[in-house]
Amino acid sequence: MNSAMPIRAIVTDIEGTTSSIDFVHKTLFPYAKAHLREFLRQSAGAPEVAALLHETARLEGRPLTWEDAAEVLARWIDEDRKATPLKALQGMIWAQGYAAGELKGHVYPDTPEYLRRWHAQGMRLYVYSSGSVEAQKLIFGHTDYGDLTPLFSGYFDTRIGAKREPESYRAILREIDLAGEETLFLSDVGAELEAARAAGLRTCQLLRAGDGAVAAPAHPHARDFSEVPVDACIA
Repeated sequence: MNSAMPIRAIVTDIEGTTSSIDFVHKTLFPYAKAHLREFLRQSAGAPEVAALLHETARLEGRPLTWEDAAEVLARWIDEDRKATPLKALQGMIWAQGYAAGELKGHVYPDTPEYLRRWHAQGMRLYVYSSGSVEAQKLIFGHTDYGDLTPLFSGYFDTRIGAKREPESYRAILREIDLAGEETLFLSDVGAELEAARAAGLRTCQLLRAGDGAVAAPAHPHARDFSEVPVDACIA
């Protein structure tokens, strides 16, 4: 691969990369769990929610009433399961929380500064997170720095594939129609970076203070976005 090829797109993770892990685990997850049962009681009959509950039952391997599903989903929240129906339902609950002003999307102060800078430089920006696309848009659409969603060209979640599987990143490259050498993936998780590297992407690991990421020696490191080596990342 040609490491001198300029980067044309940046694909970024959220937790531990653009935003604090604590925000997700100590604010968003508890909010979803606290409102889950009432949300399902009111919305289980809606076609989109019913389809997600059907998928929950399929993954659980047994028929579920909405009350049963609430217990299963609450357990999955505690386990941080990367299950698509859970992520979609969480996004619906969070949407209500953002609309009510009870939630505000967290991003690090350097995140909007450098996203705007990279966007102005002509780089295409994408998000790839285990959280649903809808939840991703909510985080970036309701920050203390304004609505950041216009900066992004697209969003990917577990519907494109698991984040530790190289084929997921190959699928993203096909979707954005770029070569791996032109695409930089940012994450705090070494296994995700390894999968991206295996698919041909360039990589950089974020080691945010206090987020507990374990350094992956095979990848460039940055403590924040100001240190991301956009012009010198290795392939």
